[in-house]
Amino acid sequence: MPIADNRRDENPHKRAASVPVSAIILAAGQGVRMRSALPKVLHPLGGCTLLEHVHRAATAVDDARVVIVYGHGGGIVPATLAHLDAIWVEQAEQLGTGHAVAQALPAIGEADVALILYGDVPLIGAATLRNLVAAARTTGFGLLSVVLDEPFGYGRVLRDPDGRIRRIVEHKDASPAELAVREVNTGIMAVDAARLRRWIAGLDRNNAQGEYYLTDVVAMAVAEGVEVRALLAAQVAEVMGVNDRVQLADLERRYQLDQAEHLMRAGVTLRDPARLDVRGDLKAGRDVVIDVNVVVEGTVSIGEGTSIGPNVYLRDVEIGPGVVVLANCVLEGAVIGANSRIGPFARVRPDSVLGADVHIGNFVEIKKSIVAERSKINHLAYVGDTDVGTDTNIGAGTITCNYDGAHKHRTVIGNDVFIGSDAQLVAPVTVGDGATIGAGTTLVSDAPAGKLTVGRARQVTVEGWQRPSKQRK
Repeated sequence: MPIADNRRDENPHKRAASVPVSAIILAAGQGVRMRSALPKVLHPLGGCTLLEHVHRAATAVDDARVVIVYGHGGGIVPATLAHLDAIWVEQAEQLGTGHAVAQALPAIGEADVALILYGDVPLIGAATLRNLVAAARTTGFGLLSVVLDEPFGYGRVLRDPDGRIRRIVEHKDASPAELAVREVNTGIMAVDAARLRRWIAGLDRNNAQGEYYLTDVVAMAVAEGVEVRALLAAQVAEVMGVNDRVQLADLERRYQLDQAEHLMRAGVTLRDPARLDVRGDLKAGRDVVIDVNVVVEGTVSIGEGTSIGPNVYLRDVEIGPGVVVLANCVLEGAVIGANSRIGPFARVRPDSVLGADVHIGNFVEIKKSIVAERSKINHLAYVGDTDVGTDTNIGAGTITCNYDGAHKHRTVIGNDVFIGSDAQLVAPVTVGDGATIGAGTTLVSDAPAGKLTVGRARQVTVEGWQRPSKQRK
């Protein structure tokens, strides 16, 4: 059984503070109903994979070590998520959940609490898992259940007349009376590892599916007098798994509504909470206003009082306070200074830094450039690989010609420069402070400070010239 250990160095003093927790994430399922070449746990939700969501929740529980069980032929899973701090264990044959847990047990300690999770249940919360681990530390066994209006397909939690859990019966093995029970097993549990190891060794496959059921350890625990302490999930979505793309879409909407609620409670106005997609980490200050159909990816911060217009795409961008971003803008990998105005239909590309009170107007593209305070580029311009000083105005249709077909070159534009419309600045070139560049100029050498530079072809009218015309057939 191959085991790959990707864990970072651990602090032994930190782990000694309490009974250690080892999270076993079962991620070996084929996901046939997804109808995809991509393993199910690698499908995205909210900007990261299903498995990454579960891993994040697990590691938030007492700095738990994580063991991930992946499927035969599923080497793409550990390869894709090699950045996760985890031990990877291959389950070469899929013989049930009990068999999957058995593959992970050699990687966890005898004294640990084993927290068993599923790589396709992405919305499980760290607070719920902490409560589950606390139950296991008290009695040796914590079980997470949920009450469903329509429990078809789920294993039922069976209790005695005093309300104590006795066992779990899978749907296919349940009697009609047992199928009437609405409390179901989520599969998520926290168990004393030493006992779990013994119970897993005693599992058999005498059931309708011919598999080793992890749920059978509940009855084994009860038979030994171990109290199985149940924790009821507060929200159904927290324990819902993904089996097909319809369920994936349902959980995506649930996740997005949770993000929207968190933002609104922090002082953000959302014009329509159902039309915001946060696919990363968004931090927004008070009195931020976000219009409809805004998409956020990567790490984004928005300062207080900033307004984001409709149909805006933000990725890995830092936006200062008091900024106005108008409709249909794309901002990526950039820093936007306070009180700036962007758009509509503007694009600010990676490695761009805009100072305070900068104006970037409609159909303007900024790429890998620095634009200093109070400068304006308002119409139909391309500024790439350029340093722009303060209080400079760049006219409509201006472009910096930064690429010679093989290499990029930089343009430097000073302070208080005025560049007329339809100018081309052929890099490398420098425009001095206070310079004026006449409209239609193609600048191929440096323009001196404080002077007007004009570079146009001489206007000529050709007498007697006639426009060519097609001959009629």
